[in-house]
Amino acid sequence: MATLSIDKITKAFGSVMVIPELSLTVPDGEFCVLVGPSGCGKSTLLRIIAGLEPVNSGRILVDGVDMSDAEPPERGVAMVFQSYALYPHMDVGRNIGFGLEIARTPSAEIAERVRRAADKLRLSSYLRRRPRELSGGQRQRVAIGRAITRKPKLFLLDEPLSNLDAALRVGMRIEIARLKAELASTMIYVTHDQVEAMTLADRIVVMDGGRIEQVGTPLELYHRPANLFVAGFIGSPAMNFLKGRVATVQDKQATVRLVLGPTLDIPVSKPLEPGDEVILGIRPEHVLLSAEEHPDVHVVKAGVVELLGSDTFIHVRDGEENLVIRDSSGRVARAGDRIAISLPTSACHLFDKTGHRISENAPTRWEPIPAKARIN
Repeated sequence: MATLSIDKITKAFGSVMVIPELSLTVPDGEFCVLVGPSGCGKSTLLRIIAGLEPVNSGRILVDGVDMSDAEPPERGVAMVFQSYALYPHMDVGRNIGFGLEIARTPSAEIAERVRRAADKLRLSSYLRRRPRELSGGQRQRVAIGRAITRKPKLFLLDEPLSNLDAALRVGMRIEIARLKAELASTMIYVTHDQVEAMTLADRIVVMDGGRIEQVGTPLELYHRPANLFVAGFIGSPAMNFLKGRVATVQDKQATVRLVLGPTLDIPVSKPLEPGDEVILGIRPEHVLLSAEEHPDVHVVKAGVVELLGSDTFIHVRDGEENLVIRDSSGRVARAGDRIAISLPTSACHLFDKTGHRISENAPTRWEPIPAKARIN
């Protein structure tokens, strides 16, 4: 295990700056996920950590030692690629142990490390097979096994599940979560899939345009996003954003009148003036449906309705505003139905016109399981 420190690095390809000045510390034993849209710089950052790309300025430190100019083998890292990168002419056992062969590790030690890695990854019965005889999930486990045998200080995983189908992705996600618990190693994982990020990470680093937008635990980012980009990226379906204006402000309590119709009182963390433009965010699962119409609700007409079994996604267009409602009650809605909704203030996020969070409250529907109710 190791602590990784990224100290004010920059990276440009010619005249194009892909990573402006960036700093990040990944503590010993943490599973850190870099997440963001395609082209945000997350894979470039991973390649910089691995030593596959040089930095223009700044430092990469592993356990306090400057590795900025070190070659990849000297950095104590192992990387799992999106494309598996297996040797087709070698069987599974030799693919897993080939890095040790190159390092001139004794044969007995190679055999033992390969055996342990195969046991962890449930590959023991496949050691004599060639990659072409394996499924996509099995090939990815072989690539992970090759990384495990090297006993690296840092595991780097570059979108390792993106080439798998939906069912295999879920299975491999569980495998990686299990390995995370067993190995207790420092891992840095790149993905554009926020579901993978939420389910695997100790901390998530949300990136956009080569910059870090926010760093935090999955629940911190879900419940208290720092800006519109993070709010819209984390969560599925994405957060709803509704335009509004400030009507009154008193004692850090803003009355916001939405274009959609409702007027809400929301605690704010910065001075506002009546007439200021704001954006209210609310997650689809926090929009409440009412069985009847009354003054406290807003009536809308259902548009597209997606029936997913456990959930129903109701898409609403009200004037210029689009709203997605996630309903888990089991009720059946149809396109054209009149629906009464309310937006609970406790579940609302408020952002100023520049996209920065200004609501003081931390909307949450999550509570930890009481200690007396846990099964230890």
